[in-house]
Amino acid sequence: MAFDSKLQRKIMGRFATGVTVVTTDGAGGKGGLTANAVTSLSLEPALVLVAADKRAGSYAEIKANGCYAINILSLDHEEISRRFSTPGPKDFSGFKWKTAVTGAPILEDALGYVDCRLHEILPGGDHDIFIGEIVAGEAREDGQPLLYFSGKYRKLLDAS
Repeated sequence: MAFDSKLQRKIMGRFATGVTVVTTDGAGGKGGLTANAVTSLSLEPALVLVAADKRAGSYAEIKANGCYAINILSLDHEEISRRFSTPGPKDFSGFKWKTAVTGAPILEDALGYVDCRLHEILPGGDHDIFIGEIVAGEAREDGQPLLYFSGKYRKLLDAS
């Protein structure tokens, strides 16, 4: 018998996560999606992973372009998180963007980012796991992270 997906969502919603926007650009088109199923995978070689719903907006663009950037959002970025979590074309206006190595859009005031070449795609049920090789990245020294917990955006009580 299959486990209840609503119960799984409720249980896993009790796990607090950071929030990212994963972006891409190239011949396959420009796109982005909000993701919290993101993790560092390996230091040697430098690998990260993003689990993306196969039905998600921008899934096809990431796969076709073979690159993506993971932008780690700050407390001030709730609007961009909401914007990139909805279906349909993505609106990049109103925010400052730059690029590094791959050409994937990087949010200039993100807490940090990694720019990645797609290394491997693994199946994961209704998601695919995009493993990326980090080719560039930066981290800010200041700012508070945007968090997601129990279906709501949250903030740290103590950021020291």
